[in-house]
Amino acid sequence: MSDPGYEDRLQAWVGRELVTPRPGQDPVNVPMIRHWVEAMGDDNPVYLDEDAARATGRPGVVAPASMLQAWTMRGYAASVSPDAERTGSDELTDLLAEGGYTSVVATDSEFEFHRELVPGDHVSVAETLEAISPEKKTALGPGRFISTVKTYRDAAGEIIATQRWRMLRFRPAAKPEPEPEPRALRPRPAINHDNEFWFAAAREHRLVIQRCADCKSLRHPPGPCCPQCGSFGWDTVESAGEGHVYTYVVNHHPRHPAFDYPLVVAVIELAEGTRLIANMTGVEPADVAIGMPVVLDWIDPDPDLSLPVFRPAAAEEH
Repeated sequence: MSDPGYEDRLQAWVGRELVTPRPGQDPVNVPMIRHWVEAMGDDNPVYLDEDAARATGRPGVVAPASMLQAWTMRGYAASVSPDAERTGSDELTDLLAEGGYTSVVATDSEFEFHRELVPGDHVSVAETLEAISPEKKTALGPGRFISTVKTYRDAAGEIIATQRWRMLRFRPAAKPEPEPEPRALRPRPAINHDNEFWFAAAREHRLVIQRCADCKSLRHPPGPCCPQCGSFGWDTVESAGEGHVYTYVVNHHPRHPAFDYPLVVAVIELAEGTRLIANMTGVEPADVAIGMPVVLDWIDPDPDLSLPVFRPAAAEEH
């Protein structure tokens, strides 16, 4: 904080009242006690059973000590009302925010009870600032411990309990920029005994076509048997890498993080007569057309994968 007077302005709040005495909206009552103990699973009979309470020397049922703060809560509507009156606590919060202490975490709370609450008690609370620590270095960030004392009184002004409340107001530590995640890998092709030769050639940037050793017909995708003559003998020929768009789609969804969208997926008819599915590159989706002459190119999405793609053929290439 560059303001040399900031520390003095903060410390000037010590001893000041943050919340003026404010009565709860409702007196202590049995229905709310019942809701509380049922929610908490507290089966102590002195909270709901008059006879059990008297048997312990009490004049009647009492409220759980843990309900003390509940009797003075303003309720949701009052806390969010645009007409809510500003308190000293609001002003202190603004001053702390001025110093960058915008985050808060409660650290501890100590109660001292003077007597038990009974139905009919109307509880009020006032809060005073007890101390503001110098700036401390914490795991959450640099901050200050704020200690306050809340005093709870009944309608006659007698003290029922006091609460020493401590919280840490801190300046969130700057988070380092996360390292960019490496791009997702493309889905792995299903490589098997029948097509592994094709992917091996692709890793060398060679587009090969399976050919029947007997009838010499070409086929794609690869398979163990010639669909024309039934022969199991085969070899390969290398494609010249020229062809045209037989048909295509522009894929928008679903999106996979390994691809750029919109993604043109085309069926390419090679000059040799076989067809294969491949991506288009170097062209806007709106400019792709059926019959468009294309030539072979290659991409290496990762060290273990090379795939053929096709781009529009320049005028001199066809």
